[in-house]
Amino acid sequence: MHQPPTDDELFALALEVFRNPPLSYYDWVDEMLAQRRFDARPLDNQARPFPARTMPTVEAADEPVRIVRADPDWPRRFEEERALLEATIGEWAVGGIHHVGSTAVPSLDAKPIIDILVGVPDLDISRECFEPLAKLDYLYAPYRTSEMHWFCKPHPSRRTHHLHLVPVGSDRYRDELAFRDYLRSHPQSASEYAALKRELAMRFAQDREAYTEAKSDFVRATLAKALPA
Repeated sequence: MHQPPTDDELFALALEVFRNPPLSYYDWVDEMLAQRRFDARPLDNQARPFPARTMPTVEAADEPVRIVRADPDWPRRFEEERALLEATIGEWAVGGIHHVGSTAVPSLDAKPIIDILVGVPDLDISRECFEPLAKLDYLYAPYRTSEMHWFCKPHPSRRTHHLHLVPVGSDRYRDELAFRDYLRSHPQSASEYAALKRELAMRFAQDREAYTEAKSDFVRATLAKALPA
């Protein structure tokens, strides 16, 4: 019997569908099953990790990485989305709905994508959010599946929002908030982060995974200062 796919294999397959888009996401999963690329639909041993075919069709390549000047309208955009999420998945948001990432830090240049963290009870029960989120044009992708459920809106080729459903009490939940709060209270570190991101965006405009990985040393060093030993 084939072994279940690893997180890295699932992420690679997700990138494949984002960049080669003749099929809907679900049709692509079915094709992978037919090719025996993996044995069961990702994230579920019960055969139904995703809502019935409600995910949008993937039609274009991934959006390049680009950094823009800080926009004072980003907090308003978050609040608008927070209200929609609260009305749609609020019962699962036991740890709140938070604006995180660079657009949550005043005056910090960033990718023009609103990052949102939702604290959920656990990964299993929060799968119930998938179908309601699809109705808000969120597209699920299996990325770091042991830590969170990850979504983008409306499409990888034109991103306006990223959404992370993360268990409260987990390291990732703590770290996303701690990193944001440290940059908010330390403008010099925020400025250094902005410079690093501009440099990396030029080097890795077409490779989001490499761009994210290249920031990891800065993120780890910042969290070491932000969190008590």
